[in-house]
Amino acid sequence: MMSTDNKKTVMDRRTLLRAGAAAAFAAPLGAYGAQAFAPRPVASAIDFSEFPICKTASDAPPLAGSSRKLKLSWNAGAVCLAPLPVAIDHGFFQKQNLDVELVNYSGSTDQLLEAIATGKSDAGLGMALRWLKPLEQGFDVKIAAGTHGGCMRVLTRTNSGVDRLADLKGKIVAVGDLAGPDKNFFSIQLSKLGIDPVKDVDWRAYPGNLLNVAVEKGEVQAFLSSDPLAYLWLKDTQYKEVASNLDGEYRDKSCCIVGLRGSLVREEPHVARAITQALLDAAMFTSQNPDKAAKSFQPYAPKAASLADLEAMARYHTHHHHPTGEVLKRELKGYADDLKSVQVFKQSTDTAKFAERIYVDVFSV
Repeated sequence: MMSTDNKKTVMDRRTLLRAGAAAAFAAPLGAYGAQAFAPRPVASAIDFSEFPICKTASDAPPLAGSSRKLKLSWNAGAVCLAPLPVAIDHGFFQKQNLDVELVNYSGSTDQLLEAIATGKSDAGLGMALRWLKPLEQGFDVKIAAGTHGGCMRVLTRTNSGVDRLADLKGKIVAVGDLAGPDKNFFSIQLSKLGIDPVKDVDWRAYPGNLLNVAVEKGEVQAFLSSDPLAYLWLKDTQYKEVASNLDGEYRDKSCCIVGLRGSLVREEPHVARAITQALLDAAMFTSQNPDKAAKSFQPYAPKAASLADLEAMARYHTHHHHPTGEVLKRELKGYADDLKSVQVFKQSTDTAKFAERIYVDVFSV
């Protein structure tokens, strides 16, 4: 169940019709093209007193000359990426003299990383445990920062008898993607508990917006999901959370990352720094102003999600945690080691060299 700290996201009423409502608020996931935005006011203030290490990089001067145009790929339905519309609405891109076009993209991860590597997009945000395997294959994409933690959850019916992660042993578990980051993450956690995630759990793929239907029909005993769907389902008292990626040691690790076009990093390092800084400033602002972040994300949110819901999700996700430099490199190596342990990474991969190859410290330029 949720920790006491996370009960800020209290689920106190049934408001969702299960299959129909899920289908209604599931965000479409095609590559839809870009959103253009009018110029916004100068960036809102951030209180750096809690995280003074971020202050130095944020004070770097903006890019000189005319605004630098960039394309940034994201999944507009992912509430954990709320800092992106925040960066538009509150001027964080403008502060860095950037003219950023957001491209709603959710084709395969290989396609997204190829788009960044080949210059169809300049940057993107995504899940580390989805990106790292394709990056093992050598895409020219550099990871500049983590952006937050807290996207993924294990859910079940309240009376299922599944009360902790170890109870998944011998169970059937529904997932939206058999190669998805949530399956990878919870497979890693099961492995650390001495449970073989391949032999001891029967993973079944279902459409992401109908995962709860599978558990209601008794076809599975639990399912994996991400916010906003997971949060909204948890408002129904028939469901409970068994685990999340904010449990244990992972409370202080990122799950989502910023990837930059390799040639951008090499040829225009100050532009790479500027877009990374704008995103981190927007993440910090989101952490300190979840109510404003909720309003910025509302146009992209499921209709079933109220502003109060979106604010609760913004509070739950750890937007204050966005590692760069050596801390980021250590997190990337740790995830690579974890993926090796569940046979996702090749056993021959040198994870230290891998982390060194894929990360970049844009604030050292």
